[in-house]
Amino acid sequence: MKRKISYGFLTVLILSAIVFFTFGPGYFDKSMNKVTSSPHVGSFPDYDSLPFVADLHCDMLLWNRDFFDQHDYGHVDLPRMQSANMAFQAFTIVSKTPRGINIESNSAETDQIGLLSFVQLRPPSSWFSIKARALHQIGQLHDFAFKSDGQFRVVKSKSDLEKFVADRKTNSRITAGMIGLEGAHCLENDLNNLDVFYEQGVRFIGLAHFFDNEWAGSAHGLAKGGLTDAGKKLLKKMDSLHIMIDLSHASAATIDDVFKLTSGPLLVSHTGVRGMCNNQRNLSDEQIHEIGRRNGLIGIGLWETAVCGTDALATARSMKYVADLIGVEKVCLGSDYDGAITAHFDLRGLPLIMDELKKLGFNKKEVEGMMGGNVRDFMLRNLP
Repeated sequence: MKRKISYGFLTVLILSAIVFFTFGPGYFDKSMNKVTSSPHVGSFPDYDSLPFVADLHCDMLLWNRDFFDQHDYGHVDLPRMQSANMAFQAFTIVSKTPRGINIESNSAETDQIGLLSFVQLRPPSSWFSIKARALHQIGQLHDFAFKSDGQFRVVKSKSDLEKFVADRKTNSRITAGMIGLEGAHCLENDLNNLDVFYEQGVRFIGLAHFFDNEWAGSAHGLAKGGLTDAGKKLLKKMDSLHIMIDLSHASAATIDDVFKLTSGPLLVSHTGVRGMCNNQRNLSDEQIHEIGRRNGLIGIGLWETAVCGTDALATARSMKYVADLIGVEKVCLGSDYDGAITAHFDLRGLPLIMDELKKLGFNKKEVEGMMGGNVRDFMLRNLP
């Protein structure tokens, strides 16, 4: 069946192409991934000695950024990971977002990422197929690892991570990444596609992103319902493959259904908490307690909607809130770097969060955990 393309779509396509070719390939990246400040963090010797700095959420693969060059825009690339002592970064795949995106209510009818794929000169297959564009992004990460001359690895298993942790003790320049999906919609309503993504290294999946889909309701969707019948089957198959569930963006009804239907590992890769910043994007105390009861992991973000602030202290306070509720070992960084947000700073500013955590009374071991050790330990427990 031929796909009908509206005049409105063609108009936006042409205008986007004009912008791209006029201002260059980095235009959209530069305009959408900003920072509140670019701090000169100075010398933080305690930070440099942290054995494992990690972040649970980054959307860098959405942009046509050269991973091997250090950029003066955006939030993450390999040189900045190395200069910031970043050991491990979870790279998440954004395959569809609606126009007029907001945290309150979005329809699934529109798709901005198709246009972005076109103007960034991605393969034509990715212009219309959300599965194809997700697999293309994943392929980019594997390609980065292949071309990195051993400086970057993709972690797929517990043994991969164990070897990386051991090797990093003698070479602090090496880095690693893991792959997650931001929304199960890229499975294109076919449960068999889960096997395809698993083979490509996907190890955690957020069930919904900014809109309700075939599997689950979103906190930002129209209906905000729970798991569909297909979603319940998806959960069961994810459990059989040891693919972790990411509750970020999920509706309250979806979260309740997950609590009822699975006893597996749960994480929230990037969020805030309502006790510190009250909006429907963020977790309630009841949800936090249940995630803690299951030995889950909660990543706290570096953008204003998540933490009601634009600096390191705002994120540190929300991390403390979770630690006080369910334990210091169950909270970590979940920046949402390169997720079309204005972050407090790029990853070179992470020492400032460590400093604020120390000021809030956490000891060296606790800070090491929250800055990355907790991610390492959670993944060592739960990766296949």
